[in-house]
Amino acid sequence: MKKKDIEFLDVVALRGPNIWTYRPVLQAWVDIGELEDFPSNTIPGFYERLSTWLPTLIEHRCSPGVRGGFLQRLREGTWPAHILEHVTLELQNLAGLPGGFGKARETATRGVYKVIVRAWQEDVTRAALAAGRDLVMAAMEDRPYDVEDTVARLRRMVDRHCLGPSTACIVDAADDRDIPAIRLFEGNLVQLGYGARQRRIWTAETDRTSAIAEGISRDKDLTKRLLAECGVPVPEGRLVESPEEAWEVAQDIGVPVVVKPYDGNHGRGVFTNLNSQEEIASAYAVAEEEGSGVLVERFVVGNEHRLLVVGGRMVAAARGEPAWVVGDGEHSIEDLIDLQINTDPRRGRGEDCPLNPVRLDSAARLEIARQGYEAASVPAAGRRVLIQRNGNVAFDVTDRVHPEVSHAVTLAARVVGLDVAGVDVVAEDISRPLQAQRGAIVEVNAGPGLLMHLKPADGEPRPVGRAIVDHLFPEGEDGRIPVVGVTGTNGKTVVARLTARLLRLWGKHVGLACSEGLYFNERQVQRGDCADWASGRRVLINRSVDAAVIENSTAVILGQGLAYDRCQVGVVTNLDDGDHLGEYDIRDLDGMYNVLRTQVDVVLPTGAAVLNARDQRLVEMAGLCDGDVVFFGLDPHLSAIASHVALGKRAVYIQDGHVVLAHGSRQERLSEVAAIPLTLQGRVDFQIENVLAAVGAAWALGVPADIIRVGIETFDVERADAPWQFTLVERGRATVVVDGAHNAAALRALIAAAERFPASRRRVVYGAGKDRRDEDLLEQGRLLGDAFDQVVLYDDATVTSRRPAGQARALLRGGAQAGARATAIADEPDHALAIQTMLDSIQPGDFVVVQCDEGNTETTLHLLHRWIEQN
Repeated sequence: MKKKDIEFLDVVALRGPNIWTYRPVLQAWVDIGELEDFPSNTIPGFYERLSTWLPTLIEHRCSPGVRGGFLQRLREGTWPAHILEHVTLELQNLAGLPGGFGKARETATRGVYKVIVRAWQEDVTRAALAAGRDLVMAAMEDRPYDVEDTVARLRRMVDRHCLGPSTACIVDAADDRDIPAIRLFEGNLVQLGYGARQRRIWTAETDRTSAIAEGISRDKDLTKRLLAECGVPVPEGRLVESPEEAWEVAQDIGVPVVVKPYDGNHGRGVFTNLNSQEEIASAYAVAEEEGSGVLVERFVVGNEHRLLVVGGRMVAAARGEPAWVVGDGEHSIEDLIDLQINTDPRRGRGEDCPLNPVRLDSAARLEIARQGYEAASVPAAGRRVLIQRNGNVAFDVTDRVHPEVSHAVTLAARVVGLDVAGVDVVAEDISRPLQAQRGAIVEVNAGPGLLMHLKPADGEPRPVGRAIVDHLFPEGEDGRIPVVGVTGTNGKTVVARLTARLLRLWGKHVGLACSEGLYFNERQVQRGDCADWASGRRVLINRSVDAAVIENSTAVILGQGLAYDRCQVGVVTNLDDGDHLGEYDIRDLDGMYNVLRTQVDVVLPTGAAVLNARDQRLVEMAGLCDGDVVFFGLDPHLSAIASHVALGKRAVYIQDGHVVLAHGSRQERLSEVAAIPLTLQGRVDFQIENVLAAVGAAWALGVPADIIRVGIETFDVERADAPWQFTLVERGRATVVVDGAHNAAALRALIAAAERFPASRRRVVYGAGKDRRDEDLLEQGRLLGDAFDQVVLYDDATVTSRRPAGQARALLRGGAQAGARATAIADEPDHALAIQTMLDSIQPGDFVVVQCDEGNTETTLHLLHRWIEQN
C-alpha cells in the first residue's frame, strides 16, 4: 500500500557523460507514494522548518532564475522529488562540494520520479542523497533532525574519499584546459589524458618524478652535499651518530645549530637555535626517533620559506612566521596558545586550513624553556613569549622573491632531479640574494604540499595546479588520443570492429571495446559483451593504446554513462524503430533520440559526427555537434547529403556501384562495392551502410584513402571479422545465413537482404533475446510470418529475462501466426537442438536463417562449422 514516504527504488551511478549532463551523476528512482497528492504548500510548517534548517537554500535559483527561486517554488508548492534534489545538492555544498547539477523528472508511473544530482564522489553523494531523504521527511513530519551532525559526517566522508586539495587543484586546472582526468583508485593517483598520451600525478608528484630523485630528496645529508658541490648555498654540517658527536660538530660549526632527522619530513623532530650541550642532547634523542639518522647544521638566521619549483621554474613562494603569545597575568602559556593562536579561523586540521594548530611539542617546550617557562607558567601581562620559531609557512611572498634566489632554488631542484619540488629556504629577506645575508637552502622535497600556495593565510593565491598541468602538457598538447564512439540501434559492433581495423592498418595501436569482447590490436583479452563503461575505461588507461574505438549501447548510456568525456569521432549508425523501448522509462523515439544524441554531444570541436543521412532524426542531430559532420548513405541524392555537399562539406555514399568520398565538389572513388566482402557483392544494404559509417569515421580522423580501401576490401575475407552479421554459406544448392538480428529494424534489413537470394523455401530459427515490449515481439513475429515459410522459435538462455519461461516465445508465435506466409510455426525451446534439427533437414533450394543467441554467438557458429564439414 502506498504511504506518505519517499522510497528509493534504485540508485544508478552514471559515471560519464549521459542524457542529463557531461559530468558524473547519481540517478535515483524514487516513489513518493501518497505525497504525490501533497505538494509542499499543503504541509503545515514544512517551509519554515526546511528553510530554518538549511538557510543557504536561499542561494538556489531554480526555475525562476533568481536568488531565492527554489524557496519561492517551495512556498508556491512543489513535490518531494524536486525538494530532495535541492536538499541533496545543498548538503553536498555544506560538506565542501559546492555547486553541481540537479534535475527531478516524472516517469510514466504516477508518483515515481527520477532525481538526478551531481556526483563529485559517488559514496559521498549516495550518503547525501540518503540524508536528504531523511531530512525532508523529518521536516514534513515535524520531527527533529540534526543538520549539523549530518553535515559533519558528510565532511568526514569528503575528507576520506575525495581528492585532497593539492591533487584537486591539478585536476581542476587540467579540466580548465579540457584535458581529461581519470582517478585510478581511491587515493590521489590520477591519470591526465588518455592512452599513450596520458600523464600521471600522485598529489604533487608526476610520472616525470624519478625514484632516484625522490630517494635523494629524502636523504637530507646527500641532498646537501650534492647542492654544495654545485654551488648552491647550504648550511654547514654533517651526519652524526651520537649526542656527543652532535656536540662536537656543533662546536666545530659554531653555535647556534639545528638538529634534525636526516630523512624526516613535515618538520617533525626539527630543533633550531640550539646553543648548549644539554639542548643538543635532548634534540638528538627526539630527532633519532623521527628518522634513521641525525643531522647537525649551522643555524641560519631568518624565517623559513617554501618555494615551489615546477619544470625548472619558480612558480610560488610562501613565508613562515614565528608564533607568539602575550601574557595577561592570568592564563598559562598552554591556555594562551588556545586563546590567542588556535582560535584563528585559518587554523585547523582539515586540508583546507592554511595554518595548523600550534601544540606544545618537544621543540616548543624547549623554546619556552629557554625563556624560563614551562607549559603551566603564567607570563606577566604584556610579556611576549616565543612558542614556535618556524612553521606557519602560509604567507604568500611570490612577488618579492629575488631573481638570484629564484635561480638558486631552480638549480637545487635540477641538481636533485625533481621536476616538481618544494625548496625550503631560510632567509631574513627573500627579496635579497642569499649570499648577502648568509641565507641557505635547507631542504629539497618531492611531492610538496600545495595548500599554502592555494589558500595562503595572507596574500594572493597562486595557480600552482595550472603550472603543473602546463609542465606536463605544453601548449598545444591535450593528452588526447583519437577516440571513436559508436552508438545506434543496429550495426554498432561491425562498425566498431571495421573502424578499429582501419586504424590498425594506419599504424595505430588500437584498443577496442565492443559487444564481442575487449581487444588490444589483434589480441582479444576478454570475451563476451565488453560494450560497457568499465571496458571503455580499460582501453583509455592502457598506456600502449594510441587510438580507441568504443561501442556504446543505449543501455550503457542510460545505465552507466560514456567511458570518455569527449571524443574525436562520434558515429550514430541509425535510429529506425529504436530498440529496448520501455527500459529506463524511455517510451518513444523522441526519448531514444535524446539517448543517442549523447554521442554527438560529446564530439570535440576539432572532431566530427558521422551520421546516417537516411534517418531524418539523425540528420537533425547534426546541429548538435560542436565539430564537423560527415553524412553517409546509399544514395547521393538523399536531401541531407546533397545539401551538405553543396555547402562544401563531407559525405560518403554509393554512386555507380562505388564507394565515393565527397568533399564539396571534389569526389574520389574509393572502392567498388562488389569488391567489399562484407557486402556480399553489394546485395546486403545494411552491411553497405556499416561499411560507409566506418569509412566516414576513418576519413574524419585523417586515415589515407588507400589504407581505407585496403581495409574494407580485406575485412571479413574469411567471415572471421564479423561472423554473426549475415554470414552466408552455400552448399548443395542450399543457402544458410547466420545473423544476430534481435529487433524489428534489424529483422526488416535482414529480410530485405534475404530477398536478393532466390529460394524455393525460406526457413528461420529465431528467439526473443533480451526483454522487449509485447508490441515489439508481436511485430517481430509478424515480420517472420510474412517473410518465411517455416518459423522455429526457441528460448535464448544466454540472456536474463523478467518474463516467465516461454512467454516471449508465445508472443513471437502470436505475431507469426498473423503473418501471411508462414505455413509451419514450431517451438523448440533448446536453441542448439532447434539449429541442429533445421540444418539436418535442409533441402536443395532452401534459404535458411539461423539467429545467434544475443549473449553468445559461439554455439551457433560451432554448429554451422560442423554442418559445413559434413557437407
